Amino acid sequence: MSDPQGNDGDGFTALSYIVAGLLLYGGLGWLGDHWLGTGFLLPIGLVVGVGLGVFLVIKRFGAKS
Repeated sequence: MSDPQGNDGDGFTALSYIVAGLLLYGGLGWLGDHWLGTGFLLPIGLVVGVGLGVFLVIKRFGAKS
């Protein structure tokens, strides 16, 4: 059944922002760790990716002023 306000996929959109941030920045952190031989870039990338994903969700779906 379709939502009359056009909000059918908002939950999946929000989830996709968070997962995409996690995969993108986590992947960059993993690559940095792999190339540089370190062990701290992957966790930093994961945290930054989730943080940016949550920021985008709040920016897009947050309360309108």
